[in-house]
Amino acid sequence: MIESGSFLQDLEEAVSRGSAESRLRALWHATDLLIAGRYTEDEIWIFGEVIGRLAEEIEVAARAQLAKRLLRTDNASINLVKKLAFDNSIEVAGPMLQHSTRLDAKTLVSNIRTKSQSHLLAITKRHSLPVVVTDELVTRGNREVVNSVATNDGARFSDFGFLHMIKRSEADSILAEQLGLRKDIPRHIFQQLIAKASDDVRRKLEWERPDLLGQIQTSVIDVTGALQSKFGPASMSYFNAKKLVAARHGRGDLNESSILEYARFHKFEETTVGLSILCSLPVDVVERALLDSSREMIMILGKALNFEWVTTMSLLFLAAKDHRISALDLDHMREEFSRLNTETSRTVLRFYKSRKNAAAADSEQRHLPQLHTH
Repeated sequence: MIESGSFLQDLEEAVSRGSAESRLRALWHATDLLIAGRYTEDEIWIFGEVIGRLAEEIEVAARAQLAKRLLRTDNASINLVKKLAFDNSIEVAGPMLQHSTRLDAKTLVSNIRTKSQSHLLAITKRHSLPVVVTDELVTRGNREVVNSVATNDGARFSDFGFLHMIKRSEADSILAEQLGLRKDIPRHIFQQLIAKASDDVRRKLEWERPDLLGQIQTSVIDVTGALQSKFGPASMSYFNAKKLVAARHGRGDLNESSILEYARFHKFEETTVGLSILCSLPVDVVERALLDSSREMIMILGKALNFEWVTTMSLLFLAAKDHRISALDLDHMREEFSRLNTETSRTVLRFYKSRKNAAAADSEQRHLPQLHTH
């Protein structure tokens, strides 16, 4: 137990009448007592008041040393920890911001909004970071801060956070590569990253992330023999659909309303052909997008064509098993659709088209007769 009245009286003596040397001795004495003892919450609060008032009277180097020492104890009061974390000197605040487990998300967000980029950088190095903190870091941080948090495996990001970093990565190839290497990046976010990345970054990510690239190519571009036999150009229903939809397009009558009509009446072939014309993509790419079980590409396609949610929803029901989707799943899809960016979605579709064209050219090249010199 400590006598609070006597302790605070000694403090007043040290602060008001003591020399810098005596204040420093009092600080380390109080700190040693705090670290070594076992105290009630009230007693810890008293220590916090004592040490906090002494800390105001000492040099930066001593405050920095104090912060490092207090990290080794669970006895430091939360008010003292916050006081040090909000110190203007990063030498003092840095250790607390990076390592203290007593700083909650609300305190970290407040620090991000009011302190320097050096403070933000220290926060990016914490063992774990919740979404509410990373949202603030990627919005307010400079390039060094954003790159640092992107490499933190303990950081968790919302779709907003990922998309904001993708936007910033357009002028930062290092950030683009770091994002692509994150194990927690969602597939639909990775698609948008790849679509915006430079050729060099794209090649690196294709090499480093064959898991995600393979999923994209399989689900969107590559068309299996089974799909071709069921929905391919050789089927009579597909042939008739192409004639009808092409004629409608020629009359200038192919638009979002006609796609909505086709989808509501479960006319799969007409919907596929109509979408392929409107977005200038091969029929097989659109077909695969509609049949992709993840449904992500349907929403990207709808957003790229600037469709209303009701039209995109009809496409989702058309592609769903037995044309049924649970209310909960539908709510999630609507939220995801609202977060998609129209221009980014169009960029994704251009990427798929270029990949398809490149694959077709490569296939054609392999079938050309080889010339040999003797």
